Amino acid sequence: MAIDRRREAAGGGPGRQPAPAEENGSLPPGDAAASAPLGGRAGLGGGAEIQPLPPLHPGGGPHPSCCSAAAAPSLLLLDYDGSVLPFLGGLGGGYQKTLVLLTWIPALFIGFSQFSDSFLLDQPNFWCRGAGKDTELAGVTTSGRWGDMGNWTSLPTTPFSTAPWEAAGNRSNSSGADGGDTPPLPSPPDKGDNASNCDCHAWDYGIRAGLVQNVVSKWDLVCDNAWKVHIAKFSLLVGLIFGYLITGCIADWVGRRPVLLFSIIFILIFGLTVALSVNVTMFSTLRFFEGFCLAGIILTLYALRIELCPPGKRFMITMVASFVAMAGQFLMPGLAALCRDWQVLQALIICPFLLMLLYWSIFPESLRWLMATQQFESAKRLILHFTQKNCVSPESDIKGVMPELEKELSRRPKKVCIVKVVGTRNLWKNIVVLCVNSLTGYGIHHCFARSMMGHEVKVPLLENFYADYYTTASIALVSCLAMCLVVRFLGRRGGLLLFMILTALASLLQLGLLNLIGKYSQHPDSGMSDSVKDKFSIAFSIVGMFASHAVGSLSVFFCAEITPTVIRCGGLGLVLASAGFGMLTAPIIELHNQKGYFLHHIIFACCTLICIICILLLPESRDQNLPENISNGEHYTRQPLLPHKKGEQPLLLTNAELKDYSGLHDAAAAGDTLPEGATANGMKAM
Repeated sequence: MAIDRRREAAGGGPGRQPAPAEENGSLPPGDAAASAPLGGRAGLGGGAEIQPLPPLHPGGGPHPSCCSAAAAPSLLLLDYDGSVLPFLGGLGGGYQKTLVLLTWIPALFIGFSQFSDSFLLDQPNFWCRGAGKDTELAGVTTSGRWGDMGNWTSLPTTPFSTAPWEAAGNRSNSSGADGGDTPPLPSPPDKGDNASNCDCHAWDYGIRAGLVQNVVSKWDLVCDNAWKVHIAKFSLLVGLIFGYLITGCIADWVGRRPVLLFSIIFILIFGLTVALSVNVTMFSTLRFFEGFCLAGIILTLYALRIELCPPGKRFMITMVASFVAMAGQFLMPGLAALCRDWQVLQALIICPFLLMLLYWSIFPESLRWLMATQQFESAKRLILHFTQKNCVSPESDIKGVMPELEKELSRRPKKVCIVKVVGTRNLWKNIVVLCVNSLTGYGIHHCFARSMMGHEVKVPLLENFYADYYTTASIALVSCLAMCLVVRFLGRRGGLLLFMILTALASLLQLGLLNLIGKYSQHPDSGMSDSVKDKFSIAFSIVGMFASHAVGSLSVFFCAEITPTVIRCGGLGLVLASAGFGMLTAPIIELHNQKGYFLHHIIFACCTLICIICILLLPESRDQNLPENISNGEHYTRQPLLPHKKGEQPLLLTNAELKDYSGLHDAAAAGDTLPEGATANGMKAM
């Protein structure tokens, strides 16, 4: 009845047949669109002009093309890399160079904090006080060391990497630490024997990490309390994971600068309080909050660094920050030897962040983020500040950025949360692929590091703490240097694919070939010995650590480039948190006394094969402008891995070659306007 009354009010003649309704009583889309303007004619009167409604989108709302002109600001303002940045002088401006330098300096402090666990929580040699150092106790060998897996640090150098984790576990069935003639111990004693062997009221320690006292020796975290060391390692990493996720979303909503400054303030509070901890529970809790604040600093500095640079300079500027963080890693042993006490070391690591309090007055908000979120009033003030610092003349504004900005000052800000990426078609896939790559790269790194530093590889050089530490750091340094060369020639996607293939090969060969060598080495006439297997294991481990470090680093940088400015920190937070989850598998396996290690390696080896396929779905972002909003991010389409030859027709069309078929739905909806026997695209039906 309501439908009939609407048609009567619209002035439909008696000869007109009513359109059939759908089964649920609603009008078909074409009739529903046509009935609204007819109703408007009745309300306006016979002489009023009818305004046609916008065409319907297949999703049910108005078509996006009819609203984009009214909702979107000037395209000139959205083209930050092509119009705004050249007007400000690009990276050649003195003020921009100063800001980039200010993002590099904290990377050194971040490097100190990331690798502090290798010294604060190093498991030392220990023996019962009153007994000689060579007394064998509680499964400890003649040197008094509990477990001989050595210390290793994972994925060490990047400014976004998490804290290093040692592989020293509370194990009683290991070989001698000094690598002498001490034979391997038999199977570990039963529970009753362990209880009697650990029946000691005071311990003496021999700390290998340059300190006189650390957290383990402070609160006697050995024997039954050894599991608390792993919980203390969990705390910083879990704090980093939560910090990446939460501060990333906040930075996209309130800005990079407030998150950076508040993270600095709170890391000073929590970091200095860690040095005053009275028990290991307080230490672990405060380390969680320290990691949370450290994540905010890492994340915002990474985003600010990317958003300051033109397309051709982004990767090298980021890699310089990685090298500065690695300098902190290389200097950390000397800093520990200088401090001698873990509390002094912790305070010395945190105190340099006091200098970053000056950033409140000297470091501005990201201009790119202000423009992308349409905060044009604040953007105008910041542009004038940039031009004043760089001594840029207003006459150099050839493209007319400032006049266009004046027209948009009344526009309301438009901020976006990372959850909006769920409704996209391509962007969420790219972010998920990079999250899986980051998870795999950081997770499998532990497998390679354990194989190289494990007790089964009898290499005297690797039984020294400093040899372990600097070997891992050197592999990471070489990985970053190789990344600079590979990315320059192959691009982001090609470089990521190459390093992932190397990671997969090293993993599969280590799992398969070493077992085959071990099988044939049992035959006396094979000519193979265990030393051959150990050498192959070290070689594959070095290649795997080298490649997996590059995979993790490049995945994070790749995500920073393809994620739009309005949600860049949120996307970075997801990838960095995925890396943290990959790193979390290392202390979990150590806590379970290495149970499940082989399955852990197999799972990540399978993930590398999946990642190789998924990387081919990613776009190439080298020398491309950063996407500013979600629609720009959607236009990052997959390109062929190798450029097509001259005169050859590419299989994948570029955005400029794509044709607009947005009117097909409108033509199909208004089917009564088409001549009989014709289709929506104008072709005669057969």
